[in-house]
Amino acid sequence: MGAVDADGILAASEDMIAILAHRGFWTEPAEKNSREALERAFREGFGIETDIRDRNGALVVSHDPPAGDGLMSFDELLELYGRHAPRADGQGAGGRAGTLALNIKADGLQGPLLDALARHGVDDWFVFDMAVPDGILYLRRGAVAYTRQSEYEREPSFYERAAGVWLDAFESDWIDAAAIERHLAAGKRVALVSPELHGRPHAAAWESWKAVATRAEPGMLALCTDFPDKAREFFDAP
Repeated sequence: MGAVDADGILAASEDMIAILAHRGFWTEPAEKNSREALERAFREGFGIETDIRDRNGALVVSHDPPAGDGLMSFDELLELYGRHAPRADGQGAGGRAGTLALNIKADGLQGPLLDALARHGVDDWFVFDMAVPDGILYLRRGAVAYTRQSEYEREPSFYERAAGVWLDAFESDWIDAAAIERHLAAGKRVALVSPELHGRPHAAAWESWKAVATRAEPGMLALCTDFPDKAREFFDAP
């Protein structure tokens, strides 16, 4: 994906396709969204997809409604990211962590979330998966927001105002080159949900998407996957 330029547009990355490690780079399911999995992803130069919601007035990293203690706060996530991310202002540690794809799990988080991103100087991120009325509020505040399309959401909401499309396939591998290139032609970035997230084999989809990636402009495509290391090897291979 890349950093945000002076006009608030994500600058292009040199990667054929940006890799978003789904809930971090975990080796066991219990590690999902853990500090260890998220830091491993950043250290390896991947972006991440992770889940943000609120608990007792504070933002936390959690897919499900929070229970108990020990959850990573959003500020802690951004501090961790800052240790591994390149910074446009030259103040970062010179790392190579990629984009933060922030899956919004609760309404009304715009203020604290955007304030935290600004406070930590994080500029390579987008929000997605929020309810449509909540998404409009993100857009009104100038957030980088993606809309969704799937077999259940055939007409993406707020399409003209969205920076990109989160392209999902719950039941079958319907996402073909034409579906992707239609959004690219409209100037939208596309984040592809890899089939293994829904319990299906990924190989055929990756083959199809690699052909599209070779034709796409750098920085326009991302892949959300449980296999970030395998994805990097596959998409980097000639």
